[in-house]
Amino acid sequence: MIWENNDTTLFDLGDGILSIEFHTKMNTIGQGVLEGLNYAIDLAEKEYKGLIIYNEGGHFSAGANVGMIYMLAIEQEWEELDMAVQWFQKTTMRMRYSSIPVVAAPHGMALGGGCELCMHSDKVIAHAETYMGLVEFGVGLIPGGGGTKEFALRLGDELKEGDIRTNAYLNRYLSIGQAKVSTSAYEAFDLGYLRPGQDEVIISRAHQLAYAKETALHMAEKGYTQPAPRNDVKILGKEALGMVYVGADGFTKGHYMSEHDKLIAEKLGEVMAGGEISQALTEVSEQYLLNLERKAFMELCSTRKTLERIQSLITKGKILRN
Repeated sequence: MIWENNDTTLFDLGDGILSIEFHTKMNTIGQGVLEGLNYAIDLAEKEYKGLIIYNEGGHFSAGANVGMIYMLAIEQEWEELDMAVQWFQKTTMRMRYSSIPVVAAPHGMALGGGCELCMHSDKVIAHAETYMGLVEFGVGLIPGGGGTKEFALRLGDELKEGDIRTNAYLNRYLSIGQAKVSTSAYEAFDLGYLRPGQDEVIISRAHQLAYAKETALHMAEKGYTQPAPRNDVKILGKEALGMVYVGADGFTKGHYMSEHDKLIAEKLGEVMAGGEISQALTEVSEQYLLNLERKAFMELCSTRKTLERIQSLITKGKILRN
């Protein structure tokens, strides 16, 4: 152990590789974890070859600290909440665009913000029994730490000439809109949380950290190139949004979803589509999408029904349908 705060510990794994472990309840992500992650990246960029995000606990991470979100929202500390969301986004983007390779090694639950950390790593070495998902819809929110942006980016990269674009969009959209959680690391590829040809699955939990270290070292030694933030993300705009609005309206009228579900569905659709842009395949920046994501997240936090959903999860451990 070379450094720690109340929520994280940094370990020197040898051979120039640094690791960070969380030790909050269920490894939830709050101020202390974000401080630890940013310090770990700072230190790794100065003195190490790579960084591994790993935990010995029962689960990788149950996601962001919703209790903190609830308290800030209920007290209408909107500026502080907005800064907290920005900080989470900036942390995931630092992971993505750091000068050293960042490898995530999840196991057990990797939900919400925990999934977003994995999605912004250079590579994921997932234990076979990893249950990944962007589950924010269930508490009346959308992924706000870059997850919604990342799904839009990956969709744009995957589109090929001749594809039915709205079908590709819908497949991505439903992973978040239905809060789908993979039943294994293998299914996480199908749901879009892991990247074929880039991320890997390991069967042995006992060898996961050693393999993640070996992977990070290999990436560094073969010449890791620091990537640049993207300004060429292809979005579908109104072409996809029209489908979202019609679908959400139909499901609401058919009593398959509530009016609040409809609002969340439309907010999610707007961010993933890149907003009300007329021309499909218009190129936008990641920051443009992050700004849309944060705006939608904040607007949902200000609604009574979202706060009721978060309160139900905190106090009863149950998802409220309202």
